[in-house]
Parts: sequence; C-alpha cells; structure tokens
Amino acid sequence: MEAWFALLVGIFFTVAVYLMLSKFIIRMLLGVAVLGNAVNLLIFTGGRLMREVPPVIVGDTEALVGPAANPLPQALILTAIVISFSFFAFLLVLSWRAYEDLETDNTDEMRVAEPKDEPAPPLGY
Repeated sequence: MEAWFALLVGIFFTVAVYLMLSKFIIRMLLGVAVLGNAVNLLIFTGGRLMREVPPVIVGDTEALVGPAANPLPQALILTAIVISFSFFAFLLVLSWRAYEDLETDNTDEMRVAEPKDEPAPPLGY
C-alpha cells in the first residue's frame, strides 16, 4: 500500500510543479495547494501506514507490546494543514488584490516596472 502512496505523492509533486510554472496566478495558487497536499501525504506515508493499529498505548501498559503507527507525523500533518490553509488564504487575497489593481492574472502582463510604451533599457555598456 505504501508503494501506491509513493506513486500518488510523485504524481502530486509533478502536477504541483507543472501548475506552479504556469503564467496565470490562479494556476500557481492551485499548484501551491497541491504541493501542500503532496508534502502532507509524503509525511503521512513516512510515518508507517497501519490502519489496524492505533498510535496510542492501550490499557495499563507502559510500553508498546507490538507495532504501532507513529503519532508524530499525524500531529505534524494537522499543523501543516492549518498553516497551508492560512498561507493559501493569504496568497488568494494577495492575488485578488493584484488582479483588481492590474486587471489581469497573466504574469507576463503584470510587468508594472517595465511599461510597454517606453523603450527597453540598455542591455550592456
């Protein structure tokens, strides 16, 4: 089962990189969201996938008697979900503000520092 998750993580990373290399801001934002999910799934896969065994010590025992899932990756993923959601919300507001000011979501047309009606700067000295 971990091989399938490893393949899925690879697909998520591929899709995320493809989307982040786009010229359009909305595709970049979707790429960042998919990248966050890929990293979360990678951490989850690295923490041993055991559906039958809980990540806690049961009863009055002081140590684990058998194999158990690692609770640390699960805690890290919960924290990462909150952080990635707030980061995505920030990027969404930032891109919406840029879209309102510049009236485009194409990054090639957002070149405010290089107006089209002025000559290009010198390329050498």
